[in-house]
Amino acid sequence: MTPRVEAWFRQANSDLAVARLTATEGFHAQACYHAGQAAEKALKGLLLGCGVVPPYSHSLDRLLDVLGEQGLDITTLQALSLKALTRMSSETRYPQDEEAPVDRFDAQDSDQALAMATRVVAFATAVLRGDGDSRPLR
Repeated sequence: MTPRVEAWFRQANSDLAVARLTATEGFHAQACYHAGQAAEKALKGLLLGCGVVPPYSHSLDRLLDVLGEQGLDITTLQALSLKALTRMSSETRYPQDEEAPVDRFDAQDSDQALAMATRVVAFATAVLRGDGDSRPLR
């Protein structure tokens, strides 16, 4: 693993830790945001590990598509319906009309976001180590 890829994974794991901490303290919108960031950084780090410059996109489904184009078996991640995590990550940032994100997200949302992000980070880490369910990197 190159130092650049390692940096992306250090940040992904840091974002995941922040998501857990904020969820524990009841800041569920912020937990959803950081969970989405962790998943995005893990997928982009995995793309870099494949020798591919990640697209400028926050869509986790788009990042999965690019990983699939590299020949990786992404079916376990596709089953997670990451579109919900992408939505959470964007909708947790700004109020919509008179409703603040803090009013829209609860413990169930942050639990869902954390579960998905944890699986994404674990998947990407396993692939990079060569012990994942997908084809190891070249």
